[in-house]
Amino acid sequence: MNATTLVWFRQDLRLNDNPALAHAAQLGTVLPVYIFDTNCPEHFKMGSASKWWLHHSLEALNDSLSEQLHCVSGVASEVLFNIVQQHNIKHVVWNRCYEPWQIKRDTELKKLLQAAGVKVQSFNSHLLWEPWQVLKKDKTPYKVFTPYYRRGCLSTAGPRMPIAAPKKIDIVYDSGLDDGVDSLDLLPAIPWFETMEQMWTPGEQGAAQRLSEFLPEGVKNYKNQRDFPALQATSQLSPHLHFGEISPNQIWHAAIASLHGNTEDAGLDGYLTELGWREFSYYLLFHFPHIAQENFSPNFEHFPWRTDTKALRAWQQGQTGIPIVDAGMRELWQTGTLHNRVRMVVASFLVKNLLIDWREGERWFWDCLVDADLAANSASWQWVAGTGADAAPYFRIFNPVTQGQRFDANGEYVKRYCPELSKIPAKYIHNPWEAPNNILEYAGVKLGENYPEPMVDLKATRQRALEALAQSKKLRGEL
Repeated sequence: MNATTLVWFRQDLRLNDNPALAHAAQLGTVLPVYIFDTNCPEHFKMGSASKWWLHHSLEALNDSLSEQLHCVSGVASEVLFNIVQQHNIKHVVWNRCYEPWQIKRDTELKKLLQAAGVKVQSFNSHLLWEPWQVLKKDKTPYKVFTPYYRRGCLSTAGPRMPIAAPKKIDIVYDSGLDDGVDSLDLLPAIPWFETMEQMWTPGEQGAAQRLSEFLPEGVKNYKNQRDFPALQATSQLSPHLHFGEISPNQIWHAAIASLHGNTEDAGLDGYLTELGWREFSYYLLFHFPHIAQENFSPNFEHFPWRTDTKALRAWQQGQTGIPIVDAGMRELWQTGTLHNRVRMVVASFLVKNLLIDWREGERWFWDCLVDADLAANSASWQWVAGTGADAAPYFRIFNPVTQGQRFDANGEYVKRYCPELSKIPAKYIHNPWEAPNNILEYAGVKLGENYPEPMVDLKATRQRALEALAQSKKLRGEL
């Protein structure tokens, strides 16, 4: 076993374009290990939807490795160090993770292994550009997306080309090390995930299929169609990306190739820019790790958030009486995902119309999303809340009715997730409380009985949000 390299799988559950695995396969025999780290800080423990996805993703990876992936749980650094000692491993490789607690763990483990005479190598498989590679001229990090992406990322070396899966992987398998995927106890006791099972195919093959179905037409139409939730015009690759079933490099180069290298195409530029936003989220988390739990902007430290358990619950359950918000929250619960435009609408409603702290929304998304990603989740919530880097100003308050009328004019999306409104005509689908009684009666809608009355007055709560912003400024001495 002296020539065996231990490959520690983490958020890179694939064989293609896996730099750590490719390097290990070139060196000789490989001991592939996945460790479900029970030493994860409480706030960052994986949510239920993510656990469901991880279970199936690990099964898919295990199949790809001829049922020879070693799956164990425990304190990852201790488990891995014990495996190294027991099997006289002299070389360990992994692909880098970027969550603050993982960086701390990996740094300490690397020192421990090196002190024991073990060679450790880490690789980038998760990002197009490392966060420390893109800096301003004064060597400080960017805080605004457009200069970060256009001036920083695109003016430096482009994303590397993907590398092929190893033609041959000589695996060393020890049944005594492998407790099996089921032992990780990732699936919930109650099978609430049945709708998700019909929609998603976790694993490397599922990711490749999703990308293949999206290209090239999805890229061509991306800029014009991405904001309309009924069209399902996004690639829906984010959970595959989070778990590393596909790399951003694979997506980047496949998207460009699908349009024959025409990077001037508006749809392609728009799609690649979204990959850039993903990079920016990781960049912010790396340089400003406090954003996972604290406001990026200290200006919001005195903001008068409300505690309203009943309102929060209604929002979580899609029972606010605002159709586009309810449809979005029900989509989230049923499918483990949520259309990007609608994510912004439901988030704005929570932090502005309900005046509830963005962290409450972030926690709910963390538990419900199959693509729950610490970098994207915290950066995006702070963007909507106005507390983040390059954020939408707090006074920019989405009106969910006009958002619905603009991006779901016929109510197709709303009716998909709020079937009790299916007979409401398009004119009133986003504001049923304004519909004449005869129309409500025809549609079989009884507000307050089979569909809620709107829980807040949108105009009044918009004004309340603006007053709260003025109050927070006063408290910090700006007025």
